[in-house]
Amino acid sequence: MGRYELNQAKNQQFYFVLKAGNGEVILVSEMYTTKAAALDGIASVQINAIERELFELNTASNGQFYFNLKAKNHQVIGTSEMYTTAASAKEGIHSVQFNGHSTQVDELTA
Repeated sequence: MGRYELNQAKNQQFYFVLKAGNGEVILVSEMYTTKAAALDGIASVQINAIERELFELNTASNGQFYFNLKAKNHQVIGTSEMYTTAASAKEGIHSVQFNGHSTQVDELTA
């Protein structure tokens, strides 16, 4: 089962990563000014990750693929790593859908 890691950056802002059961990072959030807002972001992933239409598959300028998970208000909640093929990016989407409902949140603040 996956887990979230809540981090505080050197600039004092917060962000989270969603990791798969094998420890691989599958989604990284935007920066939040407060810990509460970052926790709300995690809650948003937990709710929205099950809806396939909220994932947006994109191609980067270097030809690699990545995806964004968006909330129902169309704001980006999190972004994936880069993938060499669209098929592997789609597998990443499935991994977020599978692991996104995790309730484990590890706080790793600096």
